Amino acid sequence: MKLKTALKPLAAALLLTAPTAFAEVAYVSNEKDDTISIIDLDRMEVTETLEVGERPRGILFSKDYSKLYICASDSDTVQVMDLATKQIIKELPSGEDPEQFALHPNDRHLYISNEDDALVTIVDTETSEVLAQIDVGVEPEGMAVSPDGKIAVNTSETTNMVHWIDTSTYELVDNTLVDQRPRHVEFSKDSKILWASSEIGGTVSVIDVATRKIFQKLKFEIKGVHPDRIQPVGVKLSDDGKYAFVALGPSNHVAVVNAKTYEIEDYILVGRRVWHMDFNEDQSLLLTTNGISGDVSVIDISKMKAIKSIKVGRYPWGVIVKPK
Repeated sequence: MKLKTALKPLAAALLLTAPTAFAEVAYVSNEKDDTISIIDLDRMEVTETLEVGERPRGILFSKDYSKLYICASDSDTVQVMDLATKQIIKELPSGEDPEQFALHPNDRHLYISNEDDALVTIVDTETSEVLAQIDVGVEPEGMAVSPDGKIAVNTSETTNMVHWIDTSTYELVDNTLVDQRPRHVEFSKDSKILWASSEIGGTVSVIDVATRKIFQKLKFEIKGVHPDRIQPVGVKLSDDGKYAFVALGPSNHVAVVNAKTYEIEDYILVGRRVWHMDFNEDQSLLLTTNGISGDVSVIDISKMKAIKSIKVGRYPWGVIVKPK
């Protein structure tokens, strides 16, 4: 009986430190630490830190959540991590300085922006074959593939353009001029609308995909914040079509936009230099990476308020959430 009694505190301690079974898990790329932080969203804390390639930025999952793709920008590669073992199992020929990428709905073709080479590289993730390299504008960054799989879109920071690529031919078919230093692009679920953020321009362009024309432009104003600090970067659309959330960089706020009327309804204070975002599975929470403060803010969507700050590595860049 004495032995059982003595073991009780130890068992309790182990229970507190063990990962929560079947919890949603967020993966965060730490640009300055060359690591990925893993956050248990039930406990709202980092449970593990994994070493990866140099300067990890863009991250995304395979469709079945078995693999994690990592843009290791300064290693000039896309790493493939097996999430069951948390080991790097492959490196893909990404082209130089991969920053952002997007996976085609076929779960095989990865569209990668090569910032230093003014190229988009398309790689088959199963065979590691480079299918095409497409010339785009100077300093390509943002990358998205439409949910219907027909169009890939890239942004060039210096050329200030959105580039439209036909995924059936790998040809550049059109360009749309946007405001200065476009960063991120996001398609609506029906593939009909594209949102494109312009960091230095301080705007988000809403573009009709059929015509490739801008039909709405959003400008942001935050009381007490100088306009030069309001720099749109990440954009995240809710599945119900109600909201667009825009990360506003060094303003340390996320804008809440009515996705039907395009009115800005609110601004949510988060950490310093908010960059990218992702929802949890039921979209009750929105996570933001905050580069300067080195943390992740957790926004409660029902309250439109940040409820938690979770310390991660240095300069967190990307975040994605793996469902239960």
